[in-house]
Amino acid sequence: MTGLTTGAIAVVAVLGVQADQGTKPTASVGRPSTPATADAKPSAEPEEKEKETGAKPKESAVPADSGTGRRIVYSLGTRQVWLVDASDAPRRSFEVWPGTVAPDPGTYTIGTRTDATTGSDGVDIEHIVYFAAKSGVSIAFSNAVDGSSPPPAEGRSTGGIRVAKADGEALWAFGTTGTTVRVVE
Repeated sequence: MTGLTTGAIAVVAVLGVQADQGTKPTASVGRPSTPATADAKPSAEPEEKEKETGAKPKESAVPADSGTGRRIVYSLGTRQVWLVDASDAPRRSFEVWPGTVAPDPGTYTIGTRTDATTGSDGVDIEHIVYFAAKSGVSIAFSNAVDGSSPPPAEGRSTGGIRVAKADGEALWAFGTTGTTVRVVE
């Protein structure tokens, strides 16, 4: 009976999170996702981020050519991601560290999510959100379990786009199966 009650509570929590996220595409590819359990929150304020990292944050405006509606936007040129809500307002933006294989500009859909695994570079990773494939390499956002941002392994084709640990948690909560990912130059 305890397992049944726990399962019912989990279903109600998932439905509440999904209702809060608004409408989104229903098509999906691959295994069912693990439901999101936390809301995405804005990154540290620019002044705080500068103090924490010693670097000035990148632009915060969502690229004009990135579509409309609820989506994840990934800029290849600025190596930045935006989590954009249904009203086209950026909820969070952050820098990323791309692998050696980059997706082509275009529109994709999150199809598969994995809680944790070991990346092709041997680093333990979590919050893996797959959205594209190129030249036989799967492309996904993820964060290193230890919070590191190692450079891509030389001589290997890696499609992992690494994010900071807190940003990985926010992206995992926001990027459920079926969420649009728009890749721009």
